[in-house]
Amino acid sequence: LQSVIRSLYLNRRVTSYSCLNIILLHYEIMKQLILPSLILTLISCVPSNRERTTDVRPNILLIVSDDHGMGDAGCYGNPVIQTPNIDYLASQGLRFNNAFCTSASCSASRSVILTGLYNHANGQFGHQHSFHHFKTFDHIKSLPLLLAEGGYKTARIGKFHVGPDEIYTFDLVLDGNCRNPVEMADACKPLLSSKEQSPFFLYFCTCDPHRGEGKVKSDPYQPDRFGNREAGWPGIVPVHYDPEEVILPDYLPDLPATRAELAQYYESVSRVDQGLGHLIELLKEYNRWENTVIIYISDNGIAFPGAKTNLYDPGMKLPCIVYDPSSFIQNAETNALVCWADITPTILDYAGILTEDNSIPGTTPVEWKLLEIPRPSEFHGKSFKEVVHNPDADGFDEIYASHTFHEITMYYPMRAVRTHKFKLIWNIANGLDYPHASDLWESATWQAALNSESGSYAKRSIMSYSHRSRFELYNIQEDPMEVHNLADDPEYANVLEELKIKLKNFQEKTMDPWIVKWEHE
Repeated sequence: LQSVIRSLYLNRRVTSYSCLNIILLHYEIMKQLILPSLILTLISCVPSNRERTTDVRPNILLIVSDDHGMGDAGCYGNPVIQTPNIDYLASQGLRFNNAFCTSASCSASRSVILTGLYNHANGQFGHQHSFHHFKTFDHIKSLPLLLAEGGYKTARIGKFHVGPDEIYTFDLVLDGNCRNPVEMADACKPLLSSKEQSPFFLYFCTCDPHRGEGKVKSDPYQPDRFGNREAGWPGIVPVHYDPEEVILPDYLPDLPATRAELAQYYESVSRVDQGLGHLIELLKEYNRWENTVIIYISDNGIAFPGAKTNLYDPGMKLPCIVYDPSSFIQNAETNALVCWADITPTILDYAGILTEDNSIPGTTPVEWKLLEIPRPSEFHGKSFKEVVHNPDADGFDEIYASHTFHEITMYYPMRAVRTHKFKLIWNIANGLDYPHASDLWESATWQAALNSESGSYAKRSIMSYSHRSRFELYNIQEDPMEVHNLADDPEYANVLEELKIKLKNFQEKTMDPWIVKWEHE
């Protein structure tokens, strides 16, 4: 019966979740009835698709927090940080254990999220703001444009950080302080309460838990505030943390300065959580909860050295929670490997716009030649909607990453391929010292490590962190901290060669200009 009802819903024959819940509640009674007659009666009472005038496709809410690490939520195993609303969302849907950004840098990552293309092909090589001035190519068709063409009302609020505006045009730009997610949620009321028949796509982006708002001068370690203010934020109940009680991940040094900064970071994450909770309340108040797909992700890893701007797992491996009211999957998890190049195809799949061949609607195939601007005709990612309905779905066994810039002064191109067991990172400019993001270099955590005279940063030496090998090969299952480089180990020569071939094929398929570095240098 569940299978039949789900089929009816997916074919737009039944749209009331209340009706479905009542039917399932009385399953034990109904299975004694003559089911074929019941189903035929149900179908006959619902107008055909041709008679429908209401667009029954789901609303789609994409929430992107800023620098939120994967392990920093209760549903991901952290017993200290208070994230009841993120945890609630996970209890209502599916939690991904292997979700990755493709570039651990704000602008570059967001461009991939909104195009389904790696940034070496969409042109957003690094930061968009200020003198960094990276921008997406003007021939790219972004997610909001494709959704608008497909009949969706598109809106955004909060951090944007991509350009130009004409490539990432939204129907509605809502005003709200991106450091106050509760205020942001309230600013979405006009969209949520609208009587328009067309479904909406809301791009909801906080500035938390990014670094910012200065340093805590009263603290002897001078930690960054991570957006926290002594006066607080309207509508937010501050959640303070004891530095001695935070959960210190293995990739960070156990120093008082690190713990002081993690306590501030935790508080910022809890502020994001409160905003999410208020947004969920509003979805329910305006009867949107039962017809809104929600995807919660972060743009890149936590803003600490060793994570953000790196292609090590702490910089790439991120929270991803999907609530799909049409799925019977709840409070579940999946080990499928997905990446942010998959976000646009997944959302278009939910919107009924994704083409069967994964091509970008409105584009035609073109031959790529060197010295020409690449014009991708198909998405680099693929929809993972199937996984939301079947967490054990096949075909999600590897992901790729492509990082080139963060700030304009941070040229350090890296490419990576990761499977369930191995990861290969190709440091294309390994002859250069690894460059640090300005805020991470100045952080209390990094400066404390430099001044400790230990010569180490957590499980790595500062020397190896700053001077990297051309190839880094790690057995993720045996060495999750990625500290034992196997690239020169003869025992893993075949694995290294196999992953190199995968990288080259990936670069060729995605039209990566840096593919020439295999031969030129």
